[in-house]
Amino acid sequence: MKKSLVIFAAAMVAATVTLSARKTEVSRNLSVFNQLYKELNTFYVDSVDAEKSIATAINAMLDDIDPYTEFIPEKAQEDFVRQTTGEYAGIGSYIMQRGGDVYISGPHEGSPSQLAGMRPGDRIVAIDGDTVLGMSSAEVSKRLKGQPGTQVKVMVWRPYVGEDSVLTFDITRRKIHEPAVTWWGVVRDRIGYIYLSSYTDKSAREVKDALTALKADKRVGGIVLDLRGNGGGLVEEAVKILGYFLPSGTEVLRTRGKGTMNEKIYKTSGTPIDTKMPLAVLIDGATASASEITAGALQDLDRAVVIGNRSFGKGLVQTTRELPYNNLLKVTVAKYYLPSGRLIQAIDYSHRNPDGSVARIPDSLANVFKTKSGREVRDGGGITPDVTIDHPEINRMVFNIVRDNWASDFANRYRAEHDTIAPAGEFVVTDSIYADFKRSIDPSRFEYDKLCEVILDRLREAASTEGYMNDSTKAVFDTLGTLLKHDLQRDLDTHRKQIEPYLSGEIVERYYYQRGRVLNQLREDPDLDKAAELLLDKAAYAALLGRKEDGK
Repeated sequence: MKKSLVIFAAAMVAATVTLSARKTEVSRNLSVFNQLYKELNTFYVDSVDAEKSIATAINAMLDDIDPYTEFIPEKAQEDFVRQTTGEYAGIGSYIMQRGGDVYISGPHEGSPSQLAGMRPGDRIVAIDGDTVLGMSSAEVSKRLKGQPGTQVKVMVWRPYVGEDSVLTFDITRRKIHEPAVTWWGVVRDRIGYIYLSSYTDKSAREVKDALTALKADKRVGGIVLDLRGNGGGLVEEAVKILGYFLPSGTEVLRTRGKGTMNEKIYKTSGTPIDTKMPLAVLIDGATASASEITAGALQDLDRAVVIGNRSFGKGLVQTTRELPYNNLLKVTVAKYYLPSGRLIQAIDYSHRNPDGSVARIPDSLANVFKTKSGREVRDGGGITPDVTIDHPEINRMVFNIVRDNWASDFANRYRAEHDTIAPAGEFVVTDSIYADFKRSIDPSRFEYDKLCEVILDRLREAASTEGYMNDSTKAVFDTLGTLLKHDLQRDLDTHRKQIEPYLSGEIVERYYYQRGRVLNQLREDPDLDKAAELLLDKAAYAALLGRKEDGK
């Protein structure tokens, strides 16, 4: 007993000494930084922007920790609040920077900007009589926002409408709510579908409303929760959503912070909406954070089949801490563990390469865990779906069309020339529309990456340097050069199948907004097709979850 007390006392002394040394080190370095800045501010030949310099130093320090720990100055907190609540006061439209100007990229359905008649592609010229040409999107956004009920006059230039292209809109700002559930309804005749785009403080309520309505629909024989592209948000909302599908009191998450005592257990509460109806969750590489908690917990508890592609792999939890002068620190405070005990964090930011870079944890180092029914799942690299759907890689042609707004610009022109189109779920890009799209692309302005041509030129140089270049070799290179030379019209035809979904989505969004785009993309969706197939096949669904058909 005495020996144990001696060991304990020694450990406490060692811990106290270590803590004291760390405090001294921190104090010393803060003093050095403080004096360094004073000297710089006093003796540097030009004036030093204090706010910019300190912000740069702070951000550089935080960047070296992890990408989720951030300094949020007072002036940026409006955007931060918008991310967590889905609300702000303004005209209700996405904007985008192109070149030196700012454009309307997507009014929200029912928002003041949409009701006033603004459209994607409108270039913002002036706000309240002051020109905004050449301003950044952040500056324009700040001018468009304001107190609910106040007026703002927005002048835009609209392409493809002839001489009357300069339009002025008098808009009354109001509180804007961006719905987290972009669209829900019945698809594939018997499948209830919910697309959840984010985890704000209203996400659970919106999911509850959609799920309740779908459960009451006698056609529905299964539910699909679509989390593709969902980057996460509030953990508490994920726990509430899990509570709709799982019995009350079910443990769905544990978070562990610094120190053995800093562990928190999350359990479902309240009355679930449905714990039996077949459920599928769709995920992809952009499914992250709170959406991974939802998908991972449902997978670990064998409540849902997860379909799609491996998720992002963010197993870290952040909270905000107040700083002086109304600033905030968003800081990583814990790691989260799913019901099986696994941590799905894909990158260990505490162990960096000598050059400061980080890499994903290799699959060979992943640990095996077991779901409730004994199925194997792994940690360290996101959520691996129960059913993986192979999708063709996005080629450079498609990437360039999206990146350089060719599809978006064509959709703007199409909207200007056509008052109506077919319903969102029925609209297709016909041969005539696609031919018109091809004609809209200016070959002289279309930017190819020309990767094959660059590699071929390097190979020519290497062959010449190594002494392999002769008449026959040159002839082979010339033949390859001809075969690998880009042909825009041919390439557009070759990649039509991959281009069409983006083109169709852009056009439909001009008429039916974000919900219409979602509905249109579901028309041909292999992930959804597989989910519907499994949900309606009770035996296959039960077998995949490692249980009998009766659910036991």
